[in-house]
Amino acid sequence: MYISKFQEKGEKMEKNRVELRIYGNTYSILTEDDPEYVEELGELINKEMHSISNESPTLSQTQCAVLVALDRADACKKANSEAINLRAQIKDYIEDAARAKLEVDVARREIERLNREISTLRNKLAQTNID
Repeated sequence: MYISKFQEKGEKMEKNRVELRIYGNTYSILTEDDPEYVEELGELINKEMHSISNESPTLSQTQCAVLVALDRADACKKANSEAINLRAQIKDYIEDAARAKLEVDVARREIERLNREISTLRNKLAQTNID
């Protein structure tokens, strides 16, 4: 239904024609998506429209469709916002991990320095005991 981010520019994707039955109407959809996926979308929309119609039988087909569209847009917007928040959290975790790795590297160098200092002091002490 949209061009995948992974599709090369100019590359032609195979088009699939999918027949959907939504709220008593048949729609012929030409898509690059998997037909089963598109059929699932159609079933979802059909169920939502029937659910709204059952709850409010006085609504027209158009009103049901608008309410479904608003519900789907709301869900999409919230999912996008959540994805943005998750990306920010992941970025923070990556930065924290990088800082921790840097701190570990600094601590290892300090341990190596202290071990060399201990070795030097032991050698001096051994020389002092020999003299």
